[in-house]
Amino acid sequence: MIKNLLNLFFPKLCYACIDLLSDNEKHLCTSCRHSLPVTNAHFENENLVEKVFYGRVKIENATALLKFQKKGRVQHLLHNLKYKGQEKIGDVLGRWLGHELKESKAFESIDLVIPVPIHKKKLRKRGYNQVTKFGQAIAQALNTSFSEQILLKSTATSTQVFKKRLARWNNNEEIFTLQKDTSLSGKHILLVDDIITTGATVEACANILQKHADVKISVATMAIAE
Repeated sequence: MIKNLLNLFFPKLCYACIDLLSDNEKHLCTSCRHSLPVTNAHFENENLVEKVFYGRVKIENATALLKFQKKGRVQHLLHNLKYKGQEKIGDVLGRWLGHELKESKAFESIDLVIPVPIHKKKLRKRGYNQVTKFGQAIAQALNTSFSEQILLKSTATSTQVFKKRLARWNNNEEIFTLQKDTSLSGKHILLVDDIITTGATVEACANILQKHADVKISVATMAIAE
């Protein structure tokens, strides 16, 4: 009786299509789970994600869980994650990708998972970094460490201004900074973010990490724009 009332007033809806979930479904409906456009990039050599960074920054391995299409279900997922307070989506996608990364030899030597940071003003406004739970879930799946205290975003910008500045500035330390008391030498770091479009954000973070420490960088994101 109580369960029926809860379902009436607080129905469980699919994060991707907003359809009502059945009792045996959780977070994503069966249809979306099987129809969302996955990349399977972590099972491929020289995949579409790695090619984004060719000639720009040294990346060991790179992958994205889903392919982003405008007005598609993946866009709806990421929009709700970032702007509708549905932080749980990051955990769901992180568990999904983390489970698959355990089966990929390319990601078996990760020492530390680091999320691409957001500025403290945006963090206060939103209440969370949309990539945090995604990264934590992957770290748990890989049985490795997670930290969001290593990379900091020191410049507050709008999305469009941020992209223009990344394209213009060679000195990315004006946007991202590394905490000086952090010892990273010799570690294999997995940078995680929500979506790769031009790759400029991840490139900037990787450059900062590689400039200040002898590290290997791999990348995992929720989605990549087609």
